[in-house]
Amino acid sequence: MEHLKQFAVTLCAAGAVGFVAVVFVLRWVLHFKEGLGWDGGLAEFNWHPVLVVSGFIFLQGIAIIVYRLPWTWKCSKLLMKFIHAGLHLAAFICAVVAMVAVFDFHNAAQIPNMYSLHSWLGLIAVILYSLQIVLGVGMYLIPATPVSWRAAFMPIHVYSGLLLFASVIGVALMGITEKLIFGLSNPKYKDSPPEAVFVNVLGVLLVVFGALILWIATRTSWKRPSDQILHTLHTDGGDQDNGKDGPGLAELATGEVRRRNNTCDDPE
Repeated sequence: MEHLKQFAVTLCAAGAVGFVAVVFVLRWVLHFKEGLGWDGGLAEFNWHPVLVVSGFIFLQGIAIIVYRLPWTWKCSKLLMKFIHAGLHLAAFICAVVAMVAVFDFHNAAQIPNMYSLHSWLGLIAVILYSLQIVLGVGMYLIPATPVSWRAAFMPIHVYSGLLLFASVIGVALMGITEKLIFGLSNPKYKDSPPEAVFVNVLGVLLVVFGALILWIATRTSWKRPSDQILHTLHTDGGDQDNGKDGPGLAELATGEVRRRNNTCDDPE
């Protein structure tokens, strides 16, 4: 991998910011709110922000960059596909449970459902995310799918995945702001009480996490090489160690690897 040190720093920063965001959302509901429960009350509603941040955002972010982790390049591409799909499926399950918690709370409290822009966009994001998973599995985990279809669908798969990830963060920011406006009365949100400041910091963390994940996911030089290229790297690297002629690891890992890898038909 080119610029391995920069990749490691960015990856550690993304992991740390994402983890702190999960801690912040737990701190929010456990300290400032009514905790967690499943009784139709506010404690059940609190599962919504917890599962959205920890699952729909954090797990989805990890799923997006899992191909880019160089220590996984020794694993088969098929195994990494299953890990990629499994993380996305776990994120989707978290999103569905988060939605159920909101509907249960609204129904128990006789609050109308689906009246806010946050709820509209949130439901659309979950539906499109489910479609993204189904199409991804159909294209890249079913062996009978033609290679030409995979190659043609790849730009759409990558773009829609990144767009959905950014959209989910945007919808989450709308949701936590809406919750603060409706939930804080004395003092009000505009008076910047400790809870408001704390949750605003949570929002900043989500934006930073999203920015770091998108940066990692869009660096061409950090893409996972194809299995054929990885085999060539190991073979030629061993030959060079034995003093034989031929291109070395560094040469293959830059121009030639990137040129060949751009033709790969599987998600990176």
